[in-house]
Amino acid sequence: MIKGLIAPILSPFNDDLSFNQDMYNALAAELLQTGCSGLAPFGTTGEALSVGSAERMAALEGLVASGIALSRHAVELGCAGVMTLPPFYFKGMGDDGLFDYFEKLIDGVDHAGLKIYLYHIPQVSGVGLSINLVTRLRAAYPDVIVGIKDSSGDWDNTRRLLAIDGLIVYPGAELPVIDAIRLGGPGCISATANLNGSGIANVIDLCHAGKWDEAEAAHKPVKDVRLLFQDYAPIPAQKALLARRTGDARWNNLRPPFRGISDEKRDSLAASLAPYGMTF
Repeated sequence: MIKGLIAPILSPFNDDLSFNQDMYNALAAELLQTGCSGLAPFGTTGEALSVGSAERMAALEGLVASGIALSRHAVELGCAGVMTLPPFYFKGMGDDGLFDYFEKLIDGVDHAGLKIYLYHIPQVSGVGLSINLVTRLRAAYPDVIVGIKDSSGDWDNTRRLLAIDGLIVYPGAELPVIDAIRLGGPGCISATANLNGSGIANVIDLCHAGKWDEAEAAHKPVKDVRLLFQDYAPIPAQKALLARRTGDARWNNLRPPFRGISDEKRDSLAASLAPYGMTF
C-alpha cells in the first residue's frame, strides 16, 4: 500500500503530439520531491485513452502501467499495482459479466505479482463497479484485487468501500480525504497533485500523525484550490499553468479531442490561486 498522496501525472507532448519522455520524467521527479508518495501514470488526467499501448510501455520503461500485455509489463517493471477500468464500451452489463471480465484479465496476465486497483469513475466510463461486485472480486482474488480508486464523488459509496475487509481505498480527490483516513484509508489520488502536491500531502501527513485539528485547518485552503479547478477543464487548465510556470509552451500541447484554454482563462485562474501561495 502506498500511504499518502498519489499523483495521476499529466502526459506531456511535443509540438507534433509525440510523447515527451524528458518532460515526463522531470515532472515525476518534481512531484515526488514535493510531497507525493506515488505516481499513477496514464489515468484520466494523463489523457490515457489518447496514449497508445506501445507509447505507455515505452514511457513506463523510461519511468515505470496498463489491458493484459500492459498489465504484465507494468508488473514486471516493479509497479506497485495496475489501476484498471471495467470494460466500458458495452453498457448495461451485469455484475456477472463484469466479474467474468476481471477473471479473464487475471488469468490472462498470469503473474504471481499482479496487484489490481479497480478504477470506479462511472461519470466518465459509463460503467460502474457496484459494492457487491467489488466485494465479490475481493473475496475471490484477495491477493490480486487489493484496492480501488473511487472517483465517483459519492462519499457514501467511498464509505461503503472502506468497509470492505482489507480493501485499500483511495478517494479520487482531496475533498473527502480526512474522513477517508479516519476510516482507515491511506490517502488519496488527486489530479490537482500535479500543482498542489505539497498542500495536499501536508493534510494527509497531519492526519496520519493524529493532528486532526491542524489537518482540518490545512484542509480548508486545499479544498478551496480544488474547487477553483472544478470551474475549468482540469487537464487543459493544469497544463496551461505548467506552461506558464516553466516557460515551456509544450506543456500546452493536448491530444484531440482536448482543446487548450484561452490565455484570459489561464491568467484568471492563476490570479485566483495566488492568494493560496501558488504562483504561475
